[in-house]
Amino acid sequence: MYRILSADEAISLIRDGDCICVNSFVGIENPVELHEALNRRYQQTHSPKHLTIVSSAGFGVWDENRNAEGYIRAGAVDRLICGHFGAMPSTKKIILENRFEAYNLPLGCISHAIRAQAGGIPGALSKVGLDIFVDPRREGPGINQISTDSSFVKVVEVDGEEFLYYKLPKITATLIKGTAADRKGNISFDDMYMSGDALSICQAVKSNNGIVIVQVDRIVDMPTRPRNTIIPGCLVDAIVVVEPQPRDDALQALTGSFEIPFEDWHEWTEKLDALTSEHRRESVASSIIGRRAAQELRKEDIVNIGIGIPETISRFAKQNGMLDHITLTVESGGIGGFPASGKVFGAMIGAASVYDMANQFDLYNHGGLDICFMGALEVDRHGNVNAHRGPGAYAGIGGFANITAKTPIVVFCLTFNTKGLEVQEQDGHVTIVRNGAIPKFVNDVRSISFSARKAIANGQKVLYVTERCIFILTARGLKLLEVYPGVNVQKDIFALLPFGVEA
Repeated sequence: MYRILSADEAISLIRDGDCICVNSFVGIENPVELHEALNRRYQQTHSPKHLTIVSSAGFGVWDENRNAEGYIRAGAVDRLICGHFGAMPSTKKIILENRFEAYNLPLGCISHAIRAQAGGIPGALSKVGLDIFVDPRREGPGINQISTDSSFVKVVEVDGEEFLYYKLPKITATLIKGTAADRKGNISFDDMYMSGDALSICQAVKSNNGIVIVQVDRIVDMPTRPRNTIIPGCLVDAIVVVEPQPRDDALQALTGSFEIPFEDWHEWTEKLDALTSEHRRESVASSIIGRRAAQELRKEDIVNIGIGIPETISRFAKQNGMLDHITLTVESGGIGGFPASGKVFGAMIGAASVYDMANQFDLYNHGGLDICFMGALEVDRHGNVNAHRGPGAYAGIGGFANITAKTPIVVFCLTFNTKGLEVQEQDGHVTIVRNGAIPKFVNDVRSISFSARKAIANGQKVLYVTERCIFILTARGLKLLEVYPGVNVQKDIFALLPFGVEA
């Protein structure tokens, strides 16, 4: 039977050595007061200690002094298993200092492993991750030098086919954010941007005799419709009521509490950007890439658009009339709306449906998308892509590996080089005024996020769209497919590549 407790009382239920699963998505839907109560307890008592934290998509609020950052930095956590670390500024730095073990698994594979554990199955099979960094025959999922646990990812063969087997530690506690609890402890998510894997997490925790703690905005007398209950009260141990901060209309729009017609998506996107994104001046190079990449869209496509340069594609898709003929999706479970960006990445404007995250990765993993547009840090002579690990920095793979593993058409959107790149465009002619100091095309990528060899074997069409040209992946490597008017092929392309390409 659940109890209504303060945040400090609820966190007293967490034990030393617990494996805590957090149902957040990058920077959204974090149970902030629960994390900060855990931080208070640890600072005062040095307990709970020796924690393991699991999160499919990461858990941060882009502030090193809030949420979980304090107790992680202070030493409460021994192991961290996440899909993405982008919203956790201090955590992702100290990981590289070998302060604790940290493992990066594809977001969807963590989600499916949680669901498997909820059903009494130790782990989940997947073809996602084969031949990229997480494959133990390459690097494995450990991020730093002390992260050597080989139990999380194994290569197995089933009926003559090769898979990766993803296994998580037994989840014994969870911290979850919901909207409301009724008098029976049933939890609804009506004002939330997503529900993530909340139900599967709770089922897994209870099967392991663990503790479920849910932070909600309010207690209600009238139960919600049964279909709208995400977590039944019988799975809940503690409910913590934290009155929410007032939301701007632009943020309220992401909850789906009122309809946003397609023709108004752009207006609401601008409102959100003003609230949640750092001011970003779109470069000429990004516009060239986005406009050209958007030409790959076809009517009825089911699409995923990544963050960064790929975000420009939606604007050009609107201009060329394709936006109202395609279905956009986001990893957190939204489909049929317009993905938000910045600090509310994972939410959607005008979503037609928001379902469990594991179901979204069911769609992605078996090739249910028609096309995806992803960013890239590096591309090598084979066509492999690194999108998760920079020099001295680590963001994590997120949903990238799941999205690109089987999608029939994969379009990577990246500048030819960076740091100082200056490009001009006039009347459809492109001029490279100055090249950047850091090349994006290299002999060998630092770490593999996308395997060209697997893509060829899967029969995927892979394009690399830059501000000056387009390459296509072939069995022999990269082939120069298209050069934009005004670009000098020898000076602006071939002379800057450290390897040869087919022309």
